[in-house]
Amino acid sequence: MVVMAFAVWGILFLLAGGTTHWYNYPGFELWKFVNLFVLVGVLYYFLRRPIGEAMKARRETIRRELIRAQQERDAALAKLEEVKAKLANLDAEVATVREVAAREAIAERERIARSTEEDARKLREQAQREIESAGKAARQDLRRFAADQSVLLAEGMLRRDIRPEDDARLMQGYIEELEGVKR
Repeated sequence: MVVMAFAVWGILFLLAGGTTHWYNYPGFELWKFVNLFVLVGVLYYFLRRPIGEAMKARRETIRRELIRAQQERDAALAKLEEVKAKLANLDAEVATVREVAAREAIAERERIARSTEEDARKLREQAQREIESAGKAARQDLRRFAADQSVLLAEGMLRRDIRPEDDARLMQGYIEELEGVKR
């Protein structure tokens, strides 16, 4: 840096012809340039290490961020491939789910049909038992009714056909029969 400053200073001196006081030319005073070069040199000397370390730290941070971004990109690409694979298999999975659902629906229909047939059979058996039970009860009621009616009819016929002398004769026969039992 200092070498470059001397080179520029020498070139300017030669351009001025070496005899004139070019360094006092208005607006081009040499002391301003020397002052600038000294300031830059001092700044460079004192700030070289902190700026270098800051730049090194920044480079390291950028490198870490690039590595992290690359890892995230790789993970995102892997996830994308996984999603693409799932999407490719989606039609097959949908077909499988539909097939399973159709089989389950058929099985459920068959189960319901068997259940309905079983319920109908049980209802028929129960109705048959109730009909048989009601038939037995009706036959018993009919027998009882027939017996009662037969007794009433026989009683009516006996009352109508038996005369008082038949009644006396029957009573006499019972009494003789009872006396024979007693002896």
